[in-house]
Amino acid sequence: MKVLNTSLAILVLASSAAAYAAVDFASFDTNGDGVISQQEAAANTQLVKIFDQLDTDGNGELSKEEFAKVQ
Repeated sequence: MKVLNTSLAILVLASSAAAYAAVDFASFDTNGDGVISQQEAAANTQLVKIFDQLDTDGNGELSKEEFAKVQ
């Protein structure tokens, strides 16, 4: 069930990304340091919900590779 919920959240985030067209890695990485922090992710409630699942190395940040899982 957790996999299903995560999959649905990813689909919703991807759908909202398509709807708003400007939602990509760079739009979340507002300070340009090459990662998305939890604070930066807070701009999107769906990303907040799946942040921990995407953060596979557990460092509290999303790399471009980790974020690419939603696209």
